[in-house]
Amino acid sequence: MTSLFDSVTVGKFALKNRLAMAPMSRNRALPSGDATELMAEYYSQRAAAALIITEGIQPSQVGQGFINSPGLHTPEHARSWRVVTDAVHAEGGKIVAQLMHSGRIGHPSLYPSAHQSVAPSAIVAGGQCFTPDGLKDYLVPHELTADEIDSTIQDFVTSARYAVDAGFDAVQLHAGNGFLLHQFMAENTNTRTDGYGGSLGNRIRFAIEVTEAVAAAIGNDRTAVRISPANPYNDIVEGDTEALYQALVPALPELAFLEVCEIVTRPMTRMIRELWQGSLIVNPHASQDSFPATAKTAQEILDENLADVVSVGALWLANPDLLDRIKAGGPFNEVDQSTFYGGDQHGYTDYPVLGR
Repeated sequence: MTSLFDSVTVGKFALKNRLAMAPMSRNRALPSGDATELMAEYYSQRAAAALIITEGIQPSQVGQGFINSPGLHTPEHARSWRVVTDAVHAEGGKIVAQLMHSGRIGHPSLYPSAHQSVAPSAIVAGGQCFTPDGLKDYLVPHELTADEIDSTIQDFVTSARYAVDAGFDAVQLHAGNGFLLHQFMAENTNTRTDGYGGSLGNRIRFAIEVTEAVAAAIGNDRTAVRISPANPYNDIVEGDTEALYQALVPALPELAFLEVCEIVTRPMTRMIRELWQGSLIVNPHASQDSFPATAKTAQEILDENLADVVSVGALWLANPDLLDRIKAGGPFNEVDQSTFYGGDQHGYTDYPVLGR
């Protein structure tokens, strides 16, 4: 029986175990988007993970959707992230940069340029954005032109190259959670009538083109994708989810790995496992009572052979020595949700480890 502690090869990466750290927004970057030494401490504390997938990093300023989220679109950003990757590698870990363009999720008050957010179509998202002036309704986004779509693809490529310069082992493109790639795929956010809208083949086109362009720039073996089938987050309605992913998954190029974030969608995970020929990581949430994921729910994924590696979030957040605690049978630190987003070291780098 495969266990969380067994080694495995994912793409070109020899991983020391099968428990990855899932991406989690923590909003502790500088206003400039630079990573910090505190972030380096946070990630290096968790370097025992099979691999670490970072919080969402905007590949351009227009791709930013949240306060104090990190960027990777300037040489200064790359230099700041080098401190993080060096710290993780010094502890024997591997770290993947998640590139996340927020699309219509954002607000002009977040940016010195006060620019309008962008999207496949000029359709406002339900909900509100946390801004320096408090919560504000999302605004109608600018519909990307064909030329702007090409420029956005190039933004991802440039950011991926900066990630390599910064020492990241790979890049993950976020195609879920209602952000830009997902917005192109979903029927309620994409009402275009050109080659990027209408049919399923057209709606997945942007995600495929971004992935192919990044893979061509940095290598397929350094490129990964994250999807979240049927996830309604950020006011998303995909339409026919099964048909959408039956079209998307086989159309993706060869990757280092594909990650599936389950939102009570275990049948979809089984379908994707059959469709995808490469390495698969699953963030497991088979039922409403399985949030947050536990060591038990992670092991169940391996028992059913639904993935090569399992990613968990809150467990790693609260337990930097998670593998030691699983081996010992616990106890596990409780997650302090009040410190999830923004702040200092409290609830970030000060979770205790066993014996201290």
